[in-house]
Amino acid sequence: MAYTLSAASESGIFTDIVVSTDSIEYAAVARYYGAEVPFLRPADLAGDLSPDFEWVNYTLRRLRELGRRYDAFSLLRVTSPFRQAETIDRAWRLFLETPGADSLRAVEKCKQHPGKMWVRHGQYMAPLLPFRTPQQPWHSSPYQALPEVYAQNASLEIAWTRVVLEGGGIAGDAVIPFVSMGYEGFELNNSLDWAVAETLLSQGDARLPPVSQAPYSTPEDRRADTVRGKTNEHADA
Repeated sequence: MAYTLSAASESGIFTDIVVSTDSIEYAAVARYYGAEVPFLRPADLAGDLSPDFEWVNYTLRRLRELGRRYDAFSLLRVTSPFRQAETIDRAWRLFLETPGADSLRAVEKCKQHPGKMWVRHGQYMAPLLPFRTPQQPWHSSPYQALPEVYAQNASLEIAWTRVVLEGGGIAGDAVIPFVSMGYEGFELNNSLDWAVAETLLSQGDARLPPVSQAPYSTPEDRRADTVRGKTNEHADA
């Protein structure tokens, strides 16, 4: 969370930086790193299967009730720690420079092409995309010969607020691609991702946004540090 909030703040494009969470602990972390948490998200909008539209719509409407109206918003999910301030700035400029856009979404070239995916039907299977060139089907073609396909990543989304409040979704119809560079869109979703991220950092292939604050610690951590300090002082004496 610290890296995402630092990148958002350093980008200089936001009027306000608001964190949506149902957790009191996460809210405390967010405030420590300079974000606002004006209210907690209801638990029924914070489940693993909760659609993005529900909590985004709830957040924007609650903010309006507090007298806070915004023309546009951006979603910066904390699972993408390598996103930089310049990443956000680049995306915002692209969004503003594209007339008629409803939203912008970060994407990257897919690693597993859907042209090589299959759907099972009992004992057999069929291509997910039964397309073919005059010479051969997609599933038997080299990756380089297939049409470019992009997969969305979770690092960044931007949209006009009207898309949510009037359209019933967070993307709208006119979505422009923001192609991530390097590891800007890298996501941490499991222990393997964590190991890869540590390797990327140790090798200098990726970097984290700078964070000026000391690492957050809970009141329990601070009390424990105080006890350890006293114990060490006594032992040294």
